[in-house]
Amino acid sequence: MSLHIHRPHGHTVAQTLLALLCALLAMLFTFSLAGCNRVADAAPSSDHTAVPVRVPNDEIVGQEVAVLTEAPNVPPAITRTHATRVIVNLDVIEKTMRLADGVDYTMWTFGGSMPGRFIRVREGDQVELHLKNDKHSTMPHNIDLHAVTGPGGGAKSSLTIPGGESVFTFAALNPGLYVYHCATAPVPMHIANGMYGMILVEPKAGLPKVDREFYVMQSEFYTHGKFGEKGLQTLDMEKGIDERPTYVVFNGAVGSLTGDKALQAKVGERVRLFVGNGGPNLVSSFHVIGEVFDNVYTEGGTVASQHNVQTTLVPAGGSAVVEFGVEKPGDLILVDHSIFRAFNKGALGMLHVSGDDNAKVFASLKGLGGTH
Repeated sequence: MSLHIHRPHGHTVAQTLLALLCALLAMLFTFSLAGCNRVADAAPSSDHTAVPVRVPNDEIVGQEVAVLTEAPNVPPAITRTHATRVIVNLDVIEKTMRLADGVDYTMWTFGGSMPGRFIRVREGDQVELHLKNDKHSTMPHNIDLHAVTGPGGGAKSSLTIPGGESVFTFAALNPGLYVYHCATAPVPMHIANGMYGMILVEPKAGLPKVDREFYVMQSEFYTHGKFGEKGLQTLDMEKGIDERPTYVVFNGAVGSLTGDKALQAKVGERVRLFVGNGGPNLVSSFHVIGEVFDNVYTEGGTVASQHNVQTTLVPAGGSAVVEFGVEKPGDLILVDHSIFRAFNKGALGMLHVSGDDNAKVFASLKGLGGTH
């Protein structure tokens, strides 16, 4: 086995060797996980229920470059009726970003935004993923997509040192809404610093038509400073290990979905939220104050398994899809209903609904009470 060392432009020999050492350690960690998975796979199963094996048998016609979007935006629905080769270009960028007013944090990102770019493909597509690690990065990175059937979800094949690029392909076998994240050792550090996003494998028949689609992803930050403490904050690993987040936020920052950044809809429209949870630790109790979810696709599956739901759980490293109509103008409030997180740690957003009022839906008959 030979090993070729490529020194990215602008890197010193010491920087290159450090990055290579990190990459080798990460490879050993990935291989050990793969070994554990093989042992688990080899264990006999007590469940003899026949489960069909999915194999890539769709004819691949042509190719296209995936449209990737920053949250809360979602790429347009897929209208083609055939499978194709989809080229996904994803850059890892480490950059200082706003976490709260006056509070900055050096985020490790997929695509330079928090959360990572939304990827939308079709069931049966052949996906060719190009992962580039910016030459200014301090660490090697990779990607584990929960939609991938293959070693490490792609992590084993995508370990990329600063200035490098990796490429692998996978068949989009299972439709659904999936999380992706970095799985380079130490995995919790990479996720806690912001390395997560969502990929939708749209069913061949498509999803029911709605008027608005939005991308909302919850996550936690564990900072040395207290909530709201000004300046550049860094990761407190001890808080992470103890699962004591300083911030719990939607789309990477306090206030990312409020004020002039609030989601927008109109009375009479149907709304679909693709909700993810990057974790790294907490389960989200996702709720929209002033609405009821008509349909919930539990844990990101493709079946609307429940209707008329008030709050749905979104596990760390998991997702859910919720749909509802908006019947009344005003502000609908998105929260994690583990309620201290919403009002004291930042897990709060807004969907502003405009349009004609309907007093039959809701009407305030009397204001502040008191004696007369």
